[in-house]
Amino acid sequence: MSALDSFRAASLAAIVALALASCTTTQGQQGTELPSPPPTNVAALPPAPLPDPFRPVNQSPADMYAARQDGEFAIPPVDPVHMKPAHIRQVVDYRTKEVPGTVVVDQNARHLYFIMPEGKAVRYAVGVGPVARAFNGGEAEIARKAAWPRWIPTQDMIARNPKQYERYRDGVDGGPGNPMGARALYMHKDGIDTYYRVHGTNDPSSIGKAVSAGCIRMLNQDVIDLYDRVEPGAKIVIR
Repeated sequence: MSALDSFRAASLAAIVALALASCTTTQGQQGTELPSPPPTNVAALPPAPLPDPFRPVNQSPADMYAARQDGEFAIPPVDPVHMKPAHIRQVVDYRTKEVPGTVVVDQNARHLYFIMPEGKAVRYAVGVGPVARAFNGGEAEIARKAAWPRWIPTQDMIARNPKQYERYRDGVDGGPGNPMGARALYMHKDGIDTYYRVHGTNDPSSIGKAVSAGCIRMLNQDVIDLYDRVEPGAKIVIR
């Protein structure tokens, strides 16, 4: 074999060895595949903290009632300029024997209170039902809560006003057109559903009035705030 042939053979052997090395899995001493090194430029983020139920109300009215996106649905703003001062969400002094975390509804005053520690409460404006349809059971339990709940009129509602409610017999999915609004708290008494709710509304003009079917209505911005504070199992007192 000539010197040129020897050089060509050696070069070919080197190329083949390099090609084989490039498609071979790197192995450790025990013949196991080495794990890929962890990425060095991605930091693990801590989980988002849950809302503090007793956090203060420290937003301006304009911020509290501004338009907002809530999941797939847009919530329109409510102009606080046109609201009565007593209808704006605020922390007030409130004496009660109820423990913090309890919800108290004063139907005559059209206010709902979320009881805070140290003699304070978050006060919200609400709409209620006429006396004949108002909840008169005194105390109940917030058995569960739901975001953008589905609404089904009761049989009593359909019988009382079929023209208005019969078309909704099969229910209405959650969304801006749903009369229960953005959130709902479901009231049970002695383990039985009362069919009364604390819920949002798609009719802000009804707040402060006795025009509902009997449930407690709130502005969507307010019921979202309350929803974030109330724990399932909390006591609710209706007066």
